[in-house]
Amino acid sequence: MLVDSQKDAILYGDTALPGREEAITGFEPHAVLGTPIEPPYPPHYERAIFGMGCFWGAEKLFWQVKGVHTTAVGYGAGVTPNPLYKEVCSGLTGHNELVVIVYNPKKIWYRDLLQLFWENHNPTQGLRQGNDVGPQYRSGIYPLTPEQHFLAKQSFDLYRVKLKSCPDPVALTTEIVNNPPFYFAEEYHQQYLVKNPDGYCDMQNLTVTGLPRFP
Repeated sequence: MLVDSQKDAILYGDTALPGREEAITGFEPHAVLGTPIEPPYPPHYERAIFGMGCFWGAEKLFWQVKGVHTTAVGYGAGVTPNPLYKEVCSGLTGHNELVVIVYNPKKIWYRDLLQLFWENHNPTQGLRQGNDVGPQYRSGIYPLTPEQHFLAKQSFDLYRVKLKSCPDPVALTTEIVNNPPFYFAEEYHQQYLVKNPDGYCDMQNLTVTGLPRFP
């Protein structure tokens, strides 16, 4: 289903682009952390996946966090298998721009990653984030386990109450979708703001403050 235009609605079903069978693989190590961005990951490490606007800036935010092993950007929560960036930007895949965070749960907790998610973008803007407009910029949490789903829903309810108490109340537009397929974005998107210091992203200046609070 596509309502109005591909820039102001999420597309589903038979009208999506067909995509392809071949996944994008063979990535260079993380340009900042030096770790592989593809699995396998170290045993007992966990993953978190968020959509919070331009994925270049979102990834930069999370690779600064103590306890994060690696990060990568990609696409998910849509229809088209193994999409390309130009296809996602067309609005004809239904996908969101996502960041995946691989972290050591002994050094950083999922609930702290959720706090960074909520407090570093605007979760009330619908299918946009700042100047970036389209369904690929929507706010989303993508739990991978029942525990993550519980914590995501708990945090959603907490921030919804906070927003209702504001002088000018607004509604959350964040989606919570369990364990969607994650497709890695093209190599040039990985750690883009390091590889392209002059690159523009609405979220490129985000920094981590106050986290993590571990001994």
